[in-house]
Amino acid sequence: MTEAVHIRFLDRDEIQLVSDWAAGEGWNPGLADAACFGAVDPQGFLVAEVDGAPAATISVVNYDERFAFLGFYIVRPELRGRGIGWALWQAGIAHAGARTIGLDGVLAQQANYARVGFTFAYRNIRFAGPAPQEGAAAERCIDLAEIPFATVEASDAAIFPAARPAFLRAWIDTPGHVGRALLRKGRLAGWGVVRPAREGWRIGPLVAEDEEAAEALFAALGAATGGGGIVLDVPEPNGAAVALARRHELAPVFETARMYTGPIREVALERLFGVTSLELG
Repeated sequence: MTEAVHIRFLDRDEIQLVSDWAAGEGWNPGLADAACFGAVDPQGFLVAEVDGAPAATISVVNYDERFAFLGFYIVRPELRGRGIGWALWQAGIAHAGARTIGLDGVLAQQANYARVGFTFAYRNIRFAGPAPQEGAAAERCIDLAEIPFATVEASDAAIFPAARPAFLRAWIDTPGHVGRALLRKGRLAGWGVVRPAREGWRIGPLVAEDEEAAEALFAALGAATGGGGIVLDVPEPNGAAVALARRHELAPVFETARMYTGPIREVALERLFGVTSLELG
């Protein structure tokens, strides 16, 4: 590397840069993702600059004292292979300290991530296709805002390796994001959020105690889009989630490898029918 590289944290109002670059890579981020991401870790987004211009980005968001998540690792195409990305990578990893780090990496990079300490856990499969037509099952769902936030937070904690109240609050409350919930005998049986993306809509998270609840929520969230295309990222170990996507004729278009650098607390993947975000977990 011959360039003089300056690495710094992005201010919250600068995080839109990583979302724009992700869109350029074809990752189809949500329209308001950047605003939500900034609620988690004020120093979780880094940029490497060459001659005062952004050359590479990475996010390593610290959720708590034990867990962090890595994403948005992008180097401008014309600057790749010069060591800029590696310098930024090391700075991002240092920000996580001793925490276990998770990531969703493209399968082609799985071996590279393994060489720097990440272990494969499972695949996430991105499905895409037309939004479902609202059916009778969807009519049983209610606005997520009617559910106490503490209840939703507890449900989310069962499917994610760390508590993330600040992020969750921003994700649910952001204008344009639509949340739906399903109750059974007064108890939360599932919930989900759908948001507008650069192309179509993205569902995530989609959390349900069984396939029937997931089906109702999927229909309700799809109906909230008013038609058009939807994207759903599914953890492959949840066979019921894969079946849900295929039953609605969504096609697999992309895969990632979920990997970790160390142990995480137990999560209930059988309840996770749609990943919140491949960039922040």
